[in-house]
Amino acid sequence: MTFTIKKDVTAPQKTILDIHGGGWTYGDKDVYQHYCMDMAQRGFTVVNFSYRLSPENPFPAALEDINTVFTWVADNAGAYNIDLDKICVTGDSAGAQLASQYLTLLTSSAYRELFPMQVPYDRIRVKAAALNCGCYDMKKFVEAGGDKPFLAYIDKALTEERDVTLERIDVIKYINADFPPAYVMTAAHDFLRDYAQPMYELLEEKGIVCEYRLYGNAEDQHMGHVFHLNQRLAEAKICNDDECRFFERILNSSL
Repeated sequence: MTFTIKKDVTAPQKTILDIHGGGWTYGDKDVYQHYCMDMAQRGFTVVNFSYRLSPENPFPAALEDINTVFTWVADNAGAYNIDLDKICVTGDSAGAQLASQYLTLLTSSAYRELFPMQVPYDRIRVKAAALNCGCYDMKKFVEAGGDKPFLAYIDKALTEERDVTLERIDVIKYINADFPPAYVMTAAHDFLRDYAQPMYELLEEKGIVCEYRLYGNAEDQHMGHVFHLNQRLAEAKICNDDECRFFERILNSSL
């Protein structure tokens, strides 16, 4: 776990916890260091961390590691000048799925009952989230055949406890009005594009403050999956600016 912090910080700061992508099977905090530094330049402390990867570490290992990080942040916020009343979360691709799942753990007591882990729901409240180029209805995804990366992550749990595991990945079922305000983003050539708008519509139906944005047009071949990580793209800067403006609006509101 690493922190990107503004110089001369002496008071609690608004903070982003970033959950990296990589199809549950690859990726780490080093790959995301430039993205996290870019977000920090917009005035946030950023927590950048790695989680255990499948297939060596199957479901729910990644979720457990995310919980460990959130618990650590709750325990150590004072030492790192983290304002626990101004926490935001970003996640992309598999990280967006994991973010939506963990945010549901934080906000749904019924969902927490499905897991043995101790979730710091009473000590850390996420005010806003950005779900980038993700997939979300994972039970439907599995029942439709899934794909190799997610099945590599989930297969052991499905084999050992199929019904329990299908319930645990049915995050959509447990999202309620306490889920944090969310910016749901995709791109014209994102191969997970079709998952974004249904997630936005679900959140809106639950009465959650949310925005949906599809970046780029059909002719913009460079506007693909997780384009916002590419610091050389003008569109990445626009997207990341948009998301931080959304965060600022929520952080400065009474929500």
